[in-house]
Amino acid sequence: MNMKNNQGLRVVLAVIAIQLIIGVAYIWSVFQTGVANSIFGGNDAAAALTFSLLLSILTLGSAIGGKLAVKYSTRAVVFVGGIIMSIGFILASFVTENTSWLLWLTYGVMGGLGMGFTYSPTIACAQKWYPHKKGLVTGIIVATLGLGGVVFTPIVESLINNFGGQGVGEPRTFMVLGIVFLVVCTGGSFFMKNPPVSQTTGSVSAGAAAENVSIDRSPSEIIKTPQFYLITVTLMLACMGGLMMMGFAKPIAVAKDLESTAAVGVLAITMFNSLGRLIWGMVSDKLGRNNTLMILLLGNAVLSLCVNMVEGWWVFVLIAFIGFFYGGLLSTFPALTADLFGAKHMAANYGFVLLGFGVGAVVSSQIAGYYKNIAAEDISLMFPAFVIASCSAAAGLIMMLILRRMTPKQGG
Repeated sequence: MNMKNNQGLRVVLAVIAIQLIIGVAYIWSVFQTGVANSIFGGNDAAAALTFSLLLSILTLGSAIGGKLAVKYSTRAVVFVGGIIMSIGFILASFVTENTSWLLWLTYGVMGGLGMGFTYSPTIACAQKWYPHKKGLVTGIIVATLGLGGVVFTPIVESLINNFGGQGVGEPRTFMVLGIVFLVVCTGGSFFMKNPPVSQTTGSVSAGAAAENVSIDRSPSEIIKTPQFYLITVTLMLACMGGLMMMGFAKPIAVAKDLESTAAVGVLAITMFNSLGRLIWGMVSDKLGRNNTLMILLLGNAVLSLCVNMVEGWWVFVLIAFIGFFYGGLLSTFPALTADLFGAKHMAANYGFVLLGFGVGAVVSSQIAGYYKNIAAEDISLMFPAFVIASCSAAAGLIMMLILRRMTPKQGG
């Protein structure tokens, strides 16, 4: 990727800083058990709803923020998003067992809305500076989001322990994170700037040209196309296995007699989630988005069926591979959206596509939480949740085959 343009480099670096910080969304597994026991009376499904609400509202926030970024500016939207997210996490630090529902509103709704305002608008802004390398740029940025989980897992674990331990230290940790969000996201927003129009529509690589990236469709236009519904529903189905493991990696490791090293599971899924975003983003520039997604969906379908088969440290290996394939989805779908519908409205368009991810987040967390409650004494009883995830990925693979037949230029 040629980054000779200093302004473009500054934009990408600012986006990387922001995405690194909001990567904290992917370490909910660190909070899950403590929050479930101290705030939700041991109800894993109720606690997991906090995480799924954050992810689902993030998708709504991405759609709203993307439209506002086109109407006003990416800088203004990201600035406001940083404030909303910060206030949400700070208010979450005051939630008690008597007001447990407020955690859904603060951490979940406000945190998700703020993250949405910063997520897709910053990706779209960076993509516009390097239209000939959308897969690579998107991979780098969303890999940083995943890397945020790697960076913050030991930090958050340490904060929780220093503030009183599991079930006690989570609220004050939310407070610290809220302050960090405020500083980094609002500060980074001042670097957000779109390139000249000529640069976004300038020369592109032969591969990009073959994918017909010159189309520029607005959200009102894409919702009339079958391609939009195919990729949105596929994203909903594809993400389930990864999201289930994201939310329950630590509890699953604990249940498999790995309590002393359970945090390794969180690190494994966040680290390989980040690595997968980077690698699969580059792969998609070479193989094509559709081919890459079919490989990822097949991998997710197979890996989800292996959860009950592994024991000991092999659990962490499986968790890492699930994170690796899941991460590829989050770098390939934004690039596919830009390929299909163009760069001009990408932030808003991908926000609409992410609505599928939001639905998948809610559904997957409730399925996983339901079976985790059943599996309180025997973790093998959680297996049906991952069978559902596998079947969902297989259905997504079929939908990508349909998309390939409908849009052959984008299938390769």
